[in-house]
Amino acid sequence: MNAHRNSALIAGSAVAAIALLLSADPLSAQAAKPAADPATDPKLWVNYDFVPGSRVLYYNDYSEDVVGNFPKRLGFKSGNMEVAELDGQRYLRATAPSVFTITLPEVLPARFTIEIDVINRKSLDGAAFALQGTLLQMRDGKNSTITWGAGGAGLTGGGGGETQYGYNDAVSARYRGKPAQVRIMGDGEYIKVYMGEKRFVNIPNANLARTTALNLWLDARGDENPVYVGRIRIAESSKSIYDELTAKGRVTTQGILFDTGSDRIKLESTPTLKDIGAMLAAHPELKLSVEGHTDNVGDAAANLKLSEARAAAVKAALVKDYGVDAARLTSKGFGSTKPISPNTTAEGRQGNRRVDLVKV
Repeated sequence: MNAHRNSALIAGSAVAAIALLLSADPLSAQAAKPAADPATDPKLWVNYDFVPGSRVLYYNDYSEDVVGNFPKRLGFKSGNMEVAELDGQRYLRATAPSVFTITLPEVLPARFTIEIDVINRKSLDGAAFALQGTLLQMRDGKNSTITWGAGGAGLTGGGGGETQYGYNDAVSARYRGKPAQVRIMGDGEYIKVYMGEKRFVNIPNANLARTTALNLWLDARGDENPVYVGRIRIAESSKSIYDELTAKGRVTTQGILFDTGSDRIKLESTPTLKDIGAMLAAHPELKLSVEGHTDNVGDAAANLKLSEARAAAVKAALVKDYGVDAARLTSKGFGSTKPISPNTTAEGRQGNRRVDLVKV
């Protein structure tokens, strides 16, 4: 009896092993190297040239909202949406097709950036989000509409250039039901759209409407297939770093990003660091003080220490990666002692988290 049972177990194991081999990717045995990690592989960021605007027009991370409620600073149009917490971060969670508006304090400028953290649907790789710079609830073909989802991003309508929303197996596998950072950069009719490290839209003749509001459509499909909208940041892009520095003697940069609570510089900072490095190479007489700043949230001593470490990290990156003579740079941290905006609003606190370059 035992022998028969053992034989059955061995046979079952063999069948399971064969089934596993048949279901496996035939190329997996040849894959000696692990897949590249976009978060740490600079080669994957080759076309990433997004630089966040420095004058914050709108910022919302729902930190002042009650979980379960609709956010106070968004405009409800239709659907089913509520603030939810996921892995320690707050999101607006939609479980049905929904629409909301973002009201701006002024008309969206000619030069702007929009950053939105999202989580795509777990299934259905079609576009799950659509954004239009209009007060109208329904989309129309008169203005460009930006769409994105697990498969990528696109821009259509408006009578100008278009990039259709596409599909890519690798992109979909990465972003299906997972966090993504969508970034939009506009300069007149020129619109670029990025998701993560990849630029999906690069159109010089788009027609994105400029009004005092943005409409965002969420194509959620029930409790089992929701979509999430996280942090939203909208800002005006300023002149070049050198023009600002020449005119004012100092310039604020918010394109240098760090891991939370750390001085580790994110790869998304590369375009800004590259601009600073190129400026210093073109103007060898220029000397700078790199100054780190924080908002007033948290312990003041810890904020001061962190700002000092981050300023030093920026100096080190410019020296190591862009060949800047260390003698031309100094670094200093000020914590929350030199705000440029009131810390009483989300926009003010976000603006105070910055790196300044000061002409010496």
